[in-house]
Amino acid sequence: MNRGRVELRQLEYFVAVAEEGGFGRAAERLHIVQSAVSQQIRRLERELGVRLFDRSTRHVSLTGAGERLLPEAHAALAATDRLRRVAADVASGDDGVLRLGIVHAPGDRVYRTLGALTAQAPRLRVTPRRLPVTERLAAVRAGVLDAALVRALTAAPGLDLLPVWSDPLYVALPADDPRARRPVLRLRELADLPLRLAPRDRNPPFHGLVTGALRAAGVEPVPGPPFTDLHGTVSAIAAPGAPSWTVFYDVNGVPSVPRVAVRPLAEPALTTSLAVPRGPRTPAVRLLLRALATFPDYRGASPDDPREATG
Repeated sequence: MNRGRVELRQLEYFVAVAEEGGFGRAAERLHIVQSAVSQQIRRLERELGVRLFDRSTRHVSLTGAGERLLPEAHAALAATDRLRRVAADVASGDDGVLRLGIVHAPGDRVYRTLGALTAQAPRLRVTPRRLPVTERLAAVRAGVLDAALVRALTAAPGLDLLPVWSDPLYVALPADDPRARRPVLRLRELADLPLRLAPRDRNPPFHGLVTGALRAAGVEPVPGPPFTDLHGTVSAIAAPGAPSWTVFYDVNGVPSVPRVAVRPLAEPALTTSLAVPRGPRTPAVRLLLRALATFPDYRGASPDDPREATG
């Protein structure tokens, strides 16, 4: 048997008639005419294929089928009310899911951010995902992620980049190099020393930041052996032979290796931004930006200021 679709208002009318014991009193409660209530109840009975009320007396009473289906109608209406409440909370950002692409950050910065976000919106669930930067950005463009933290990026076609914090860069070079005596180093001071830098395709934004800053300082980098990982690269710098240097950012602490000096780099700094779709910020993203703005080193504008967009 082909039946129509049950409407919520039909269930509301069914519950009202059952609770009021009549169509007239139900109509008064619902602020509609009695004929509209009767019409919708008859339609509901046809769609369900059962008779809900016994109309044989002046007092309308539930049939056996009506008694069985009344709790189900209550449950359906309660579920609908809950759906509306949750939807309102999601729209305000108090509930829902934030799908966030994350990075390795110095210390516990990401965890502190998520903790501040939880304090603001305890029912907002964050699902962090760690992906290579190109995949992270593609996921935001495709709507798979709501936002993603990215480093050293100055433009991302189709996305807005909202700066959130900056970190210093560090130089590792042989401890017996005269330049190692200086408390802070500048790129132009390292012009003649081979640079250990990862290939561009491994981290295009960071590669571009370093090489671009070198050229802006009037230095053409001398290529050295490629950067592998921090420990391996710093250990290679410590080995006797051809001297070299590398540049890195702090994730798990600045390494201490014999015969290697680690010094802060005067410039550039490493900026971390939040990549988000262009257009109005979602409530969850606004809450994330407010959580980030609680930290003293937050470098963005107001979390609700659309002029913060770049890229």
